[in-house]
Amino acid sequence: MTRLSVNINKFATLRNARGGNLPNIITAAIDCERFGAQGITVHPRPDERHIRYKDARDLKKIVSTEYNIEGNPIDSFKELVAEIMPHQVTLVPDAHDVITSNAGWDTQKHLNFLIDTVGYFKKRGIRCSLFIDPVPDMVRYAADTGADRIELYTEAYAHQFLTNKEQAVLPYVKAAETALNLGLGINAGHDLNLENVGYFVRTVPGVLEVSIGHALVCEAIYLGLENTIQLYLRELAT
Repeated sequence: MTRLSVNINKFATLRNARGGNLPNIITAAIDCERFGAQGITVHPRPDERHIRYKDARDLKKIVSTEYNIEGNPIDSFKELVAEIMPHQVTLVPDAHDVITSNAGWDTQKHLNFLIDTVGYFKKRGIRCSLFIDPVPDMVRYAADTGADRIELYTEAYAHQFLTNKEQAVLPYVKAAETALNLGLGINAGHDLNLENVGYFVRTVPGVLEVSIGHALVCEAIYLGLENTIQLYLRELAT
């Protein structure tokens, strides 16, 4: 069964829109786990427009499943992750001014940087994943960095899913097969939702974990948080 890690950034976006502490990020994480989530993901950015560095520290005290911190490995991010020691760090090459992550690593171009950065986290015992596009060459160079896993960037799949899901998923199947042959674990995330996640994990081999936030919170507005998480778990189990 593919594991579900709930990205709780959107709860923080709602909180920050009004100030105060509603919704409470700690309570949201506890409830997501209580409702069945098998991991909690956060993506703190330097401007702290949603998850704040303090949130990331506070969550370490209460997350009882798997804690995944993702972000661009600038110095402050690296220091934060080294302090918190989550189960997994996911390295994402997002610029400071993007609304959300919009590209995977060019693992060939940034190979030496990624070797150093992955090594920084792995020597501290933190599992390391690289956010990449579904391109076999990018997977091969990702393996050369020493990373434990890749996270396949699934926006292109999600956008094409309704028009041609078979074509949409093909690059991900090929990338996953390459990863498995190289001994890399496979995660996935970005724009996955209740409509498209089941087909993805049934078709793409070896997906260990999906990280879902924006869609899950949007669906929970109509369906309720507990029910939505349970529906995801059902999709991931088929």
